[in-house]
Amino acid sequence: MKTIIAACSQNLSGSRASLQTALRTLLAVPWPSQRDVRSALQLLAVLQWVLSFLLLGTVSLLLLIYLLFTSLWLVPVLYLAWIIFDWDTPEKGGRRLASLRRWTVWKHFRDYFPVKLVKTHDLSPSHNYIIGSHPHGILCVGAFCNFITGSTGFEELFPGIRSFLTTLAGNFRLPVFREYLMSGGLYPVTRRAIGYLLSQKGTGNAVAIVIGGAAESLSCRPGVTTLILKNRKGFVRMALRHGAFLVPSFSFGENDLFRQVVFEEGSWMRSIQRRFQKMMGFAPCLFYGRGLMSCRSRGFLPYARPITTVVGEPVAVPRVENPSRELVDRYHELYISALLKLFNENKTKYGLSESDELHIL
Repeated sequence: MKTIIAACSQNLSGSRASLQTALRTLLAVPWPSQRDVRSALQLLAVLQWVLSFLLLGTVSLLLLIYLLFTSLWLVPVLYLAWIIFDWDTPEKGGRRLASLRRWTVWKHFRDYFPVKLVKTHDLSPSHNYIIGSHPHGILCVGAFCNFITGSTGFEELFPGIRSFLTTLAGNFRLPVFREYLMSGGLYPVTRRAIGYLLSQKGTGNAVAIVIGGAAESLSCRPGVTTLILKNRKGFVRMALRHGAFLVPSFSFGENDLFRQVVFEEGSWMRSIQRRFQKMMGFAPCLFYGRGLMSCRSRGFLPYARPITTVVGEPVAVPRVENPSRELVDRYHELYISALLKLFNENKTKYGLSESDELHIL
């Protein structure tokens, strides 16, 4: 018995010593600094945003299809009925949640790059506006952060102005994803949706349109400032019909967030991208960014590069119910001139050299 008691005492002493050693080792490990915690939160904020835009729609669709063949089949059936009933809502003002713009997560998202909004001229609340957002980049980070989240202070810089952002109409056909987009204040880039925002909500509305669209994303790469704009005149026609002033904006640094494999014009891969774009509305890009665990590895997260979105001087536009082609061309040229002026006056301030030029195709 004494032998057993002695053995137990020895084991307890050894366990106590091991526990004390483990505690000392744990306490010796340095706790994360505030900077490390902020960096982790910023990375998580960007991760959830990228996953939401790349996967939420597809995963939700596949999940609903799967549920159709289970005992929960009534859930997708009821949701499908709801979508049919609610089909026109995205083009009739949507269901914007003001609280979503104030989420703390968007401040971490902003600080990851960071993203900054710069005002050069006032926008009067007595007018409506169409803001041209350039360039498209891969995922339109600057446009989203500045015109949707409110984390860069758009409402404070432009008091009395409500900002909206348009995106591909096809995104609003994806289940669950459509609700996510509408709650954030995104709308289809259609005449009906833009017309509603400019005619049914009074004045003080600013509708941001990424004019270059999917075609422009195919030429996105660091150091290149090429815009698809020369034959994009629909936004000018909409501005004339509703008397909305045209406002150029340029996000310096947008093209530096990802690396893309760019196929030359005339190559078979480029032709496949063009055909896919015409059929689906967006172009499949072969791009990569940083990895989740290290900025030196490759992954699908954007690189932490500063983005500065500069909003330029508004071009006054009259209201013309049926504008002629000549009138549309005239205001299209005025818009391009205002955009070039904005670019040239600010390029050296935000990472470009004096010799860099804006190429418009």
